[in-house]
Amino acid sequence: MSILEGFTAGIIAGAFMGAASEAGYRLGWLKSNLVTIDGEFATRLMRLRATPLRVYALGTAIHLATSAIFGILYAGIVHLFDVSAESALVILPYVVILWLGMLFTALPMAGVGLLGRKLGRYVWVEQLAIHAVFGIAFWWVLSWL
Repeated sequence: MSILEGFTAGIIAGAFMGAASEAGYRLGWLKSNLVTIDGEFATRLMRLRATPLRVYALGTAIHLATSAIFGILYAGIVHLFDVSAESALVILPYVVILWLGMLFTALPMAGVGLLGRKLGRYVWVEQLAIHAVFGIAFWWVLSWL
């Protein structure tokens, strides 16, 4: 697996994940929206006025950039450990680690609390579902590349 393949798989899986988060939020199924969480965090960090366009533009850029980085990191891990990149047994624990990182690091840093509790009691389950979307899309893209 090359770095370019990891980058591509990360971007595409991140797009699926972002779309699932956006759709779930707009349909009222989810209390959290990854793109707006990222965008609102960025506008606060850069001390910018949080207009809807700015929040979505920054949020999309940040979400896709981090997804690409996670794809590249995955490529490095599978190379380092010499394992099959397309194996669900390799992708699953990686995505679980990403999910836990989101719950215990990214969401608190974004100001929505540990496990995203400020957004809702079951945001951790929502995050699990959209990380599953990422994992499935990541696996699909890697098997296609």
